[in-house]
Amino acid sequence: MHAGIIGVGKYAPEKVLTNKDLETMMDTSDEWIKTMTGIEERRIASDDVDTSDMAYEAAKNAINNSGITPEDIDMILVATVTPDRPFPTISCMLQEKLGCKKASAMDLSAACAGFMYGLATAKQFIESGAYKHILIVGAEKLSKITDWKDRNTAVLFGDGAGAVVMGPVSDDRGILSFELGADGTGGSHLYQDEFIIMNGREVFKFAVRQMGESSVNVLEKAGLSKDDVDFLIPHQANIRIMEAARQRLDLPDEKMAKTIRKYGNTSSASIPMALADELEAGKIKDDDIIVMVGFGGGLTWGAVALKWGR
Repeated sequence: MHAGIIGVGKYAPEKVLTNKDLETMMDTSDEWIKTMTGIEERRIASDDVDTSDMAYEAAKNAINNSGITPEDIDMILVATVTPDRPFPTISCMLQEKLGCKKASAMDLSAACAGFMYGLATAKQFIESGAYKHILIVGAEKLSKITDWKDRNTAVLFGDGAGAVVMGPVSDDRGILSFELGADGTGGSHLYQDEFIIMNGREVFKFAVRQMGESSVNVLEKAGLSKDDVDFLIPHQANIRIMEAARQRLDLPDEKMAKTIRKYGNTSSASIPMALADELEAGKIKDDDIIVMVGFGGGLTWGAVALKWGR
């Protein structure tokens, strides 16, 4: 049995915070932010909207897109570092709100790589025959742990949620290979105290190296070459990091997802949100070979190679 993505959904809050807005809040400029990060604006959830609310909207859209019903979901995995509260988990809240009555539920915490950990986990349950349909959600309200006086981090982050439904797909499609990794010795470079604390220089060096290496590794594991790749969906953290991964795969510019411009870094939500946008734009077709790759605090990383379609 091969496990693949059969439904996709996303949610982005209505409020847009532009670089021009940030110019009035701190010592920064639109030009500097665009040059250094590729970000022009980001979405910010209102005070009465929490992570679970955004997760619900994305999950509902993914289930509708998949063509199955909430009762068909066997398991819910939510990747987040900004839950509403320590417990109950967002996954349990979704189980109740969506009506997934038979689903088991748990949250995953691997920072920006969390969605990749979710995909790899779901693959094991489906291909072992334990479960048939699994909902994976990446959802973050990073605005509530962002120090809006710290210009080094405040310009980067946004809120949002993305979701996929995974299930059995035809023999030659689905997730072909994956890689997960962690380096706890780098934990001090990116962590949360009250707010997000980041050593940008060290995180940048780590991310440039790891995104490229992981992308190549999953292709080798799947018996594929760079020439086989049709589309790259990297974690939308920084356009310079993303470009390094694209160049490592020798891909033309138009074959890489670039939603960072309008959403910023949404952590675990960035890859599924980018996937949803690129599908809607018609950039991904059946039988395309796609590489998804992310990194995050921990330090953590993850990548998958998959053949699109059901």
